[in-house]
Amino acid sequence: MSIQTTDPNTNRLIKSFEEMTDASLETAVATAEETFLNWRKTSFTQRIDLMHKVASLMRKKKQELARVITLEMGKLISQAEAEIDLSANIIDYYADNGEQFLSDKHLDPEYGKAFIRYMPLGVVFAVEPWNFPFYQVARFAGPNIIAGNTVLIKHASIVPQCAIAIEELFNEAGAPKGLYTNLLISGKRASALVSDQRIKGVSLTGSEAAGASLAAEAGRNLKKSVLELGGNDAFIVLEDADIEKTVHWAMVGRINNNGQCCVASKRFIVVEAVADEFLAKFTQKMASLKVGDPMDRTTELGPLCNEEAAVLLADQVMRSVDAGAKVVLGGSRLKREGAFMEPTILTDLKPGMAAYHEELFGPVASFYRVKDEKAAIDLANDSPFGLGGSVFTSDIERGKRVADQIDTGMVFINHPTWTQADLPFGGTKRSGYGRELSELGINEFVNKKLIRVSALSDPF
Repeated sequence: MSIQTTDPNTNRLIKSFEEMTDASLETAVATAEETFLNWRKTSFTQRIDLMHKVASLMRKKKQELARVITLEMGKLISQAEAEIDLSANIIDYYADNGEQFLSDKHLDPEYGKAFIRYMPLGVVFAVEPWNFPFYQVARFAGPNIIAGNTVLIKHASIVPQCAIAIEELFNEAGAPKGLYTNLLISGKRASALVSDQRIKGVSLTGSEAAGASLAAEAGRNLKKSVLELGGNDAFIVLEDADIEKTVHWAMVGRINNNGQCCVASKRFIVVEAVADEFLAKFTQKMASLKVGDPMDRTTELGPLCNEEAAVLLADQVMRSVDAGAKVVLGGSRLKREGAFMEPTILTDLKPGMAAYHEELFGPVASFYRVKDEKAAIDLANDSPFGLGGSVFTSDIERGKRVADQIDTGMVFINHPTWTQADLPFGGTKRSGYGRELSELGINEFVNKKLIRVSALSDPF
């Protein structure tokens, strides 16, 4: 298994890392379990203080950390800095609200008195992706450490320096050894680790195949799992939408993170009345993007995360075109070094084509022209994925009615699917199950223990 930093702007290898030995991995798991036995007894005040220190260090080191993100996976430097801010905000959010979220919930039973007490589970394990290397970890580690769990993280093999940097933040903040542990291991070893009985819950953000493998292992071992997998979000434009503003958000939704977001707007479904206007303006905006070095602050579109991803995306486009799709813009790799793909728009897509069913992870937009609102809803739901989606309309109540009919975990009105600490995040269908962020996120890996108190004279 190759764990290494390769600059996607040049495809040049920067640094390689050795995997942990079996003995080192065993020590890491044992230490996490031992630390849990003490951490679960700590006060919220102690946990809160530590996590605020971690968030503060993130902000203090923002420039340094952002450059590591950009170096390893090609995110625009300004967006990498924004990711550090978002990650620190999430950690602070759980430090500020976790105690309230986990306070006893008093019930009103017919007999006796009762309440729910939220207790930590133990060691929890997460497999995290490369596309948001700090944010994805923050939304798992933040709530779980506040809840009293200890965490093990297997990060994507192409962002090892990000993974190491996060662990160093916790160490510098004064976290006890074993509270937060980075595991430099392969995906195969990560799946095998799920069977370890010391691990009480598992989470994965990544591909369907990886999610299915981890969930199967979790099921065999009777432990809780949370999955956030792929998405093919619909971006519905109704005839009463403000097209100028909608096109702006279409660009944000498709190109943010160089198009590599699970909740990126990927399928642009536009009603006939405004389809020509939207497509013309959207094409003009896509064509004008400045492509280049993600460290250059004037760059608007950087590389994909690595050469393998660029080859895959180009192949998906080629297979779609061979099956009859039309290229409105782009369609090919850029003739330059690095993992670059042209900004691309495809139309005339039909069932059976790669771009119709598969997630396109990069700057490729699929455009659909539909007759009316009902056709837009039907097409939006014709996907194996169910992560997010958005509806653009000047009539908010109409937008809500449309949102009710879209089978996804999230729908945004007049904004592409997005994320923030106080909004739950998760999907349906093949996009996974469970929720992260908000109050829902901190409840995934806790024991909701019922405690009932009865007088000896009570009949039951």
